[in-house]
Amino acid sequence: MIAVIPVAGIGSRLRPHTYFLPKVLLNVAGKPILQHILDSLLSIGIDKYVIVTGHLGDDIEKFVRSKYSFNVEFVSQTEPLGLGHAIWCASEYFGDQPLLIVLGDTIFDADIKQVLTFEESSLGVKKVSNPERFGVVVTDENGYIKRLVEKPETYVSDLAIVGIYFIRNSTLLKECLDELLQKQIKTKGEFQLTDALQLMLEKGEKFKFFPVEGWYDCGKPETLLETNRFLLSRNPHYRSIEGSVIIPPVYIDNDARIINSVIGPYTTVASGAIVKDSVVKDSIISDEARVESYLLEKSIIGNNAIVKGTFFKINVGNSSEINNV
Repeated sequence: MIAVIPVAGIGSRLRPHTYFLPKVLLNVAGKPILQHILDSLLSIGIDKYVIVTGHLGDDIEKFVRSKYSFNVEFVSQTEPLGLGHAIWCASEYFGDQPLLIVLGDTIFDADIKQVLTFEESSLGVKKVSNPERFGVVVTDENGYIKRLVEKPETYVSDLAIVGIYFIRNSTLLKECLDELLQKQIKTKGEFQLTDALQLMLEKGEKFKFFPVEGWYDCGKPETLLETNRFLLSRNPHYRSIEGSVIIPPVYIDNDARIINSVIGPYTTVASGAIVKDSVVKDSIISDEARVESYLLEKSIIGNNAIVKGTFFKINVGNSSEINNV
């Protein structure tokens, strides 16, 4: 079994954090997004990995090799030509083995070990209110997928493919990806994995689907914070710190320093970070960052960043208004 993990995106919606740090290495609930994914896959016995990198790919490879000793290949997607192209870049390593494709900016809560026992290719799906943003599946009454459409302009289904693909016939997938590139079949200017899967359907491959209720996108600041809340609720890391108030669920790294502050709920404070004389909730304070004399909510503070404010005393009479902007 091979796991293919595309992590080549530049993370434009998460700038400025992703100018100098790959999106998949952003800290969520105490460790990078990619580490959450790899730890989940290791727990179900995946024995080989192919990671498709692009922007800041050397940093991703350095991180993975420093943390893991499993069998892994790194492939560079030199141009941002779409998810289908990213998977095609990895196709030299498919052999004829089944594949599990997991998007590198998605944290999921699903029984993947059971999925790997399926006799047919299967796609993870979730009902969404905005199917035009996704590849979607159209199903029949027997639980099979009969059509796939990438980012439909008119409604065909609200079952979105959410980034987990179990492919039994990797040889046919490679053939269909080759066909996309040879015939320059693009949707919205890119080679789409959904289009390759549709070709597989047309060539006789059977696809089923399985529900993924716990699906957490890490592609935007608001969804990154939502994922942080979910992971902290599921696995809080509590520390009692003298002189400060800790409101769970939180993650406070053992190497972080909390001084005279209120932390939480739903807050991550990463390794080497310092929070002093502050109130921080529903936020992520990244590695080596410093927050002092500040009130933070729904905020992401990047690695080595410094946020420093000033508390002040006021004496306000009747019918007064102070607007500190």
